[in-house]
Formats: sequence, structure tokens, C-alpha cells
Amino acid sequence: MSINVAVTGLHAADNPAPGIGVIRSLRHPGGWNGKIIGLAYDVLDTGVYDDGLLDHVYMIPYPNQGSKYILERILYINAEVGIDVLIPTLDSELTTFQQLEPELKQHGIRLFIPESKITNKISKVYLAEFCEKENIPYPKTRVIKDPGELKDAVEDIGFPLMLKGVFYEAYACNNHMEVLNHFDRIKLKWGLPVILQEKLDAEEFDICCVGDDDGNLMGAVPIRKTRLTDKGKAWAAVTLRNSELMEISREVLKKLKWKGPCEVEILQDSKTKEYNLIEINPRFPAWIFLCTGADQNLPRMVVDLAMGKTVEPLEPAKSGVCFVRHATDLVCPLEYIEKLTTIGELHYSTTKN
Repeated sequence: MSINVAVTGLHAADNPAPGIGVIRSLRHPGGWNGKIIGLAYDVLDTGVYDDGLLDHVYMIPYPNQGSKYILERILYINAEVGIDVLIPTLDSELTTFQQLEPELKQHGIRLFIPESKITNKISKVYLAEFCEKENIPYPKTRVIKDPGELKDAVEDIGFPLMLKGVFYEAYACNNHMEVLNHFDRIKLKWGLPVILQEKLDAEEFDICCVGDDDGNLMGAVPIRKTRLTDKGKAWAAVTLRNSELMEISREVLKKLKWKGPCEVEILQDSKTKEYNLIEINPRFPAWIFLCTGADQNLPRMVVDLAMGKTVEPLEPAKSGVCFVRHATDLVCPLEYIEKLTTIGELHYSTTKN
């Protein structure tokens, strides 16, 4: 069966988006009969020019331009090349696609994502409330909705602490000057609220998970990050087997009735050895191709689930599989950039539909 999949999040810079790893997983040896359509927000999204990655590329409006315009564009693309499954991979676009999902489904475009009432529970603003209610350990957290609350929140949490934006960016702060600088930077870029969180002396573990329609854990790959960028992004990591991490992930997904992919971030306190839940990102992580290398092709699983296929939980992933992120120069004709800039589409494949 030929299945066409559209994927967002095609930029891989110092804060890489997950889309390229998702597409590499779909194209991983084992056969892929359909077309892969890249949905780009910027003509210089790097994955657009990665040779052999995409069949078609289309520019789409940014989420803040309104769901109406995104819908019109997606339906145009569907009429041109056909889309069976759409995989959004960015936090900032998820709300838009949640709103559009019923209408997209009417046009044969399937998504496999959680409902907005579920993602609201685990947003950085409300995650502490969810953990408190479900008796899940988490670091001390304050949500700053007004700059006047900042001083008291810092005194409450103490140093060191983490400052986080609602969607992206996190900074470790060791003094008041760093707090003020990073608070202003995040507020200017992402607006309020800003989250302050206790910075534990801890080791970080991440688990990429997929839940079915009822929140059952269908696949999960735990990793330990071995090298981080200054923005806290993994530049190297290794897979591992840890029954406690798996059980925490299984419990969290079931309590939420989570549907689709997510990344569960957990810290193990170096003193108490207690596991603390710090974030749940409602999409694939940028390191998703590591899961495929560890014998869990979770993007393909999501496509199968979206298509209504019967899917069985995957066997545990291989441990001791590593990734190291690699930057490279992509060379392309200027004509490619000109086409995306002028007509908003680029076709590597000569066939449509």
C-alpha cells in the first residue's frame, strides 16, 4: 500500500527540529512505497536541501498567521500530491493542527496526536499541577505571569535554578543578574509566562514514547544524554534499558490517555536517587532516528496507527546504541531556493498523486 506522509520541522541547526529524523526513519531500509512531503516554514530550512530526503516540498504559513491559511495551504497540497498522514513535529504548531484535525480528516488527511485538553495538562505552565495531583515527584516550580512575581519566585526556589520559555529555550541561572538577563531574553522572544524551576544535581534521562488511542505504551526508547549544547540539546546520547524509567513512562501515558508521540524528560537526583519528571514534550524528539537505530521505528508505528492498522507493542529497544549529531554543508542549485521563494514549492519527484 502506498502511503503519502507530510512532515513539518525541517530545520536542523543548533536547536534541531525533529522532522528530519522522522523522515529518515520513514525511509529507513525496509521499504517505503509512498511519497514524503516536506512542509517548510522558511526557504532555508536545512532539510529541504538534503538530497534524497523528500519527494516534494511546500512552503506553509507560520502558525501565528492563522489556522484558516494553513488549512487552505494543506488542502491545496493534498489536491496536488495527496496526503494520507500528516506528522507535526513542533510544539508551536500543535494547537493549530489539533484545531484543524476534524476538517483535515474529512479530506482524508489523518493525524495521530493527543487532544488539546490533554496537552494543556502537561504544558510547562500546568505540568507541576498534574504531577502534584498524580503524586509524581517533580522539581519545585513557579510560573511567572507578571514580572513583578520574579523576585519572590527566585527567593522561593533559590539558586541554582532553570528559566524556561513556554515553548522553547531553557537557561541555567546561578545569580540574580543571570536571572534578569535570561528572563528578559525569553520574555522578548516567547512572551509570558516564564517558568522557574529548581535545578537539581541530577542525571537526565529522556524517553521517546508512543501511546495508542487509550494511552497504552506501544513503544519507548530511554536514553542518557552524554553531550549537551549550551541550549541543553542532546549532541550525543546512548540508549539503555531501565525498568523504572519504562514504568514511569507507562504510568504517565496511561494517566493522561496519551495518543501519539511524546518525549518524557526525567531527572534522577544524585543524592536521593529519586526520579523527577521535568517535562513532557508533545511530539517526537530531535534524536528520534536513534530509536530507529535501536530497532524501534516509532515514526512508522505512528503512521500505522494513524491509518487504523492493528499495532502490537514493540519489543524492548537495543541498549548501548549511540548517536552523535553531525553538522554538514548541503549544496544545491540556487534555482531550488528561487522556486521556493517565488512559487512556494519544489518537486524532486516527477510524479504527483
